Amino acid sequence: MARILYSVPEGRHQMGDIGHTTFYELVKAGKIKIVKIGRRTFISHDEIERYVASLAGDVA
Repeated sequence: MARILYSVPEGRHQMGDIGHTTFYELVKAGKIKIVKIGRRTFISHDEIERYVASLAGDVA
């Protein structure tokens, strides 16, 4: 069974080890949606896939 949520470091790793600052810039720009549970921040597996798929549209 695939994981549903990743911690921020795990999610960044899944996205090709993007930097901490880059990750949060994408969140601030609304390009990546995060999930807060208590004080912890997560990114969903589906959100990672959605964002990566959206990158294909940026290449021209």
